[in-house]
Amino acid sequence: MNLEENTSLEEISTIPFWKADENILKSESAGESNMNVVVRVTTNLRSVIIKQSKPYVNKFPQIPAPIERVNVEHEFFKVISKSSTLRNYSPQVLKFIPEQHLLITEDLGKGSDFGGIYHGDFNLSKTEVNNLSEYLIALHELEPKEFPDNTLMKKLNHEHIFSFPFQVENGFDLDSVQYGLQELSLKYKTNIPLKRKIEELGKRYLKQGETLLHGDFYPGSWLKTEAGLKVIDPEFAFLGDPEFDLGVLFAHLDLGQQPEEVKTKILHTYALPLSPELLNQYQGVELLRRLIGIAQLPLNMTLDQKESLLVKAEQLILS
Repeated sequence: MNLEENTSLEEISTIPFWKADENILKSESAGESNMNVVVRVTTNLRSVIIKQSKPYVNKFPQIPAPIERVNVEHEFFKVISKSSTLRNYSPQVLKFIPEQHLLITEDLGKGSDFGGIYHGDFNLSKTEVNNLSEYLIALHELEPKEFPDNTLMKKLNHEHIFSFPFQVENGFDLDSVQYGLQELSLKYKTNIPLKRKIEELGKRYLKQGETLLHGDFYPGSWLKTEAGLKVIDPEFAFLGDPEFDLGVLFAHLDLGQQPEEVKTKILHTYALPLSPELLNQYQGVELLRRLIGIAQLPLNMTLDQKESLLVKAEQLILS
């Protein structure tokens, strides 16, 4: 079936999943989704989340994307289900229909993601910081014998992290985001030593690693529910450098204007082997791509504040 937010209840009822005495009462969007179509379905017995991947990015239909990404998400949930810690942070998989690229999971409730962090007017709680740290440690401690290489999704991500933001003429007018940002970006788009470092880092990102990563560990993948913090949307998962997940996290702590001691606390609890230099580089490139790339965030920042973060990102990568 072809799932859309307005798919009829009758069509949804044809999915080979429902119980004999189950009646579908309502279908609605489960919230804004960048990559996939995600629908909440309520029945007389329960509420579930249905996700389907398409051969394009849901938010940007003009951008092609590998349709098999939901298969990777299913495999990720299967691997982490072996960890009692990670199971506590993740939705239970109820049904996977690979030929339809359809994944059905339990509904964690009508929570919200942590996108509000970008408004710059609230700090993560001590419990939430502990949750994020505990999740990454438990995830990076896993040693899956095999996991999909997720090459096509990595190539898609590589383009938007390590390449597109640093093209002088990429067709994206940053002044449409904030006037003055386009001119400000040229300093980094024309910085040859910086771009060489980023190119090297991008090549490393594309290589196969040994640590299972979430691959997109940012506030949009963290869900605030009545049962506490949950982590969703691991379609970018792959085996790589643990510093990548941490670097993305740290960059978004900066973009969310969180106190510096939050990073210090996370590093204090993260007892696994780590390269500070690599962590800095991944953090720096994530800052740059979120500030001058197409994957913009609802940042409540002045141009001067953004410039300060761009300078910080450059130093993280080159120092």
